[in-house]
Amino acid sequence: MRAVKLTTCLVGVGLTLGVVGCKSKEASKSVAQNKPKLGIRPYGDEAQKIDVSKEPEDLKKVFKYIDDHIDDHVESLQKMIQQPSISNSGEGIPETAEMVKGMFDRLGCQESKVYDMGMTEWGQPGNPVVYAHCDEGQPKTVVVYWMYDTMPVTQPDLWVAPPFEGRIVDGKTAGIDPAIKKVLIGRGATNTKGPEMTQYNAIMSMKEALGKLPVNLIFVAEGDEERMSMGLRKFVTTHPELFKDADAMLGFGGSEGLMYVELTTSGTKWGRGPTVSDIHGIFKRSVDSPAWRHIQMLASLTSKDGNTPMIAGFNDNIAPLTASEQKMLENAAKKVDLKKAAENLGVARFIADDPLKMTMMSRHGTAFNMDGIWGGNMYANGSGAILPNKITSKHSIRYIPNMHSADILKKLRAQLDKNGYKDVDIHFVGDQPWSKMSYDTDIAHSVDQMSDHFGLPRAEHADGDSILMDAGAAGAWPGYLFTNAEQGDPNIKPLGLPIAGARVGTGGRAHAANEYMVIEGAGKTYGIAAAEKSIAEILYNFAHTTTVPTKSGRK
Repeated sequence: MRAVKLTTCLVGVGLTLGVVGCKSKEASKSVAQNKPKLGIRPYGDEAQKIDVSKEPEDLKKVFKYIDDHIDDHVESLQKMIQQPSISNSGEGIPETAEMVKGMFDRLGCQESKVYDMGMTEWGQPGNPVVYAHCDEGQPKTVVVYWMYDTMPVTQPDLWVAPPFEGRIVDGKTAGIDPAIKKVLIGRGATNTKGPEMTQYNAIMSMKEALGKLPVNLIFVAEGDEERMSMGLRKFVTTHPELFKDADAMLGFGGSEGLMYVELTTSGTKWGRGPTVSDIHGIFKRSVDSPAWRHIQMLASLTSKDGNTPMIAGFNDNIAPLTASEQKMLENAAKKVDLKKAAENLGVARFIADDPLKMTMMSRHGTAFNMDGIWGGNMYANGSGAILPNKITSKHSIRYIPNMHSADILKKLRAQLDKNGYKDVDIHFVGDQPWSKMSYDTDIAHSVDQMSDHFGLPRAEHADGDSILMDAGAAGAWPGYLFTNAEQGDPNIKPLGLPIAGARVGTGGRAHAANEYMVIEGAGKTYGIAAAEKSIAEILYNFAHTTTVPTKSGRK
């Protein structure tokens, strides 16, 4: 954003400011009046509305403030999208960390700091963690987890709008329901700058409308989620005292485990093929190829369709489903439209045609994926004969309770050796263990109360601490560092927090081209204004639901 050059000016910090600086009140007023409006409707074409009659007067004030400022809130999201923050390359990471700190400062947090994480246990430097503590003098304190990093853009030619522009298009252009009038396209729109700006705008609206928040807040924002949260792991384990007053966490639900390995085949270790460097491809007529050996090695690790790991004992130790968990999955499968789900995801079809089997695979399954492969001539459409001396492939392995990464790594090594590939190197990149969560908590019940007022079905929960991932947030996140339930790393003592959250509203295509977030809803899909209101209500409900003593001792 280019600053307007004015004399005798002060620099203003905040995402919703249209200019930096001020010449006079008249100049600022003129700029504000000339600023084009996005024209966002708080209610688009939704067929359902929030039952405001059930809401207390304080929340009605907050909801009105959100409606009155929804254009500004969407512009705030656009500014976040316009700031790249790609953790694997480091592009924009320091700038985004400072941007996030500025947001916390603007909220009035008494303490905010960008922590340099230095070298992590995975042998790579961690990206900065931004911490903030906002003490509102309230009895209860909520931790809000953020990730400010995103994945890179790997196929820019497939985007309908530049990935770092934050352009608003219609549903048809975005490739979703054409009844939806406004959709924001951009990297991070759904994973997860969109949801996080929804939280921030909701919290700021509560502060502006009510004068103070109903709970104290602790923000922890990491820049390494797409790199297994290596910096956050170091931060939480070395600074547990910064969370000592926390009563609950606004985050996701249970998490699967996610580990990364790199497999490398080289002529040097194999003792055949090129041993020093890549050589001219003309010599393939007389020289062995490490590249073809690598492909044969990979093929030996899966079934022919690539869907079943052929690693002895890979699925050993998986905790069986309880009767309530089985019932929960069966009920969830009844609501699945496989054709529509495949279209929304941008795939031809799922592995299974049975909704129950697909649901089981998605929420209680494992995977051995190949995320990428490199070596030799990497120029697309280019010529140039090369016989590579080394090929490396990267693999993400998703696992669930009660599996463990060290055991999987040991079994992978044993299988490679058995298959005749003792020369293939395994580089363990890192790990993000699984975690469970309990749904019988004040923060989870606060989410349920919000669902009732928003006309949403309550999320169906299994009895006790569930081993299942949440339907709306299936995937890996560093819940193992915070949970009060069981988690998959015996070397970690988590902070012991009850965790829950919800994502009213819709987004999609995380890690893919045309990642999006719905701005104006339609039909049964809520827009961003309703999403902000849902966050405000969860925090309000939690502030007024107390079944266990608060950590602060305040009443």
